[in-house]
Amino acid sequence: MRKTVIAAVTALSLAGAAGGATLAFSQPMPPPPANGPGMNVPPPPGPGPDGPRAWMHRMWRMRTQHRSFMPGTFALFDRRVDRELGPQDVQVIAQAILLWNGNHTWRVNDIEPGPNDTIQFAYTAPDGTPIARFAINIHTGRIIRTG
Repeated sequence: MRKTVIAAVTALSLAGAAGGATLAFSQPMPPPPANGPGMNVPPPPGPGPDGPRAWMHRMWRMRTQHRSFMPGTFALFDRRVDRELGPQDVQVIAQAILLWNGNHTWRVNDIEPGPNDTIQFAYTAPDGTPIARFAINIHTGRIIRTG
């Protein structure tokens, strides 16, 4: 009788332990304690207003909250709706693109009016052979490769 009671108690305790472990792991984690009175713990520094990227968040707030600060308007430059580009302007822009990319050997040639309010130009090698042809819209300034 004694062995039967010990075996029953052991079996029940093992079943209870296994069932308790299953219930413990199947329940969701309790929520973290709220910052109540006496628990004023500051948040850790992160991407918020005091973190290492605080300036990025300030700039984002400026862009989203103030309509006067939009991309494309910076410092002294106010982008025009119609750029009114001429052949001389296109030549200067095309040469500036070459210089900006460190190319001092190619030249800008064959600047002529094209269809649909565009001005076409070509980048040429020093010997005059064309490398690529482009068209730039005189109103928007968008550059499209044509050849």
